[in-house]
Amino acid sequence: MTVASTGKTFEMAEDSAGDDTPIDVEAISSRTNAVLGLRMDTTTRAEMDRQLPTTAGQLNRLLREDLGADDDSEVRQLLRRGTRLVDLTNRPTRETPTFGTYLYLRDVALLTQRLLWIYAERNGLDAP
Repeated sequence: MTVASTGKTFEMAEDSAGDDTPIDVEAISSRTNAVLGLRMDTTTRAEMDRQLPTTAGQLNRLLREDLGADDDSEVRQLLRRGTRLVDLTNRPTRETPTFGTYLYLRDVALLTQRLLWIYAERNGLDAP
């Protein structure tokens, strides 16, 4: 698998503004696969809460890339959905039921994978 960067792998959405290091396709793919491998019946809320900032940060990072939204309505739709997901007002809180947090985390990971695939394709990289 081709890696676009060997730079910083994990970052929080709030800390990534202005980060101009290339996207690390392999690291993001690995993270989203790990998140999607979490099972509701065996994963603690604390583990979900630990995964959330980094996973949302990776989605946020992809949202700032040129993914061809000007020419593709499906990409525009994905970007709008991603923007809503990473909005801090839409993120799970301590009051959010564990199942809600689990679903949110999966939604973020799935959308991140879709945008990562688009990013890789647009940049001539191996698909994640």
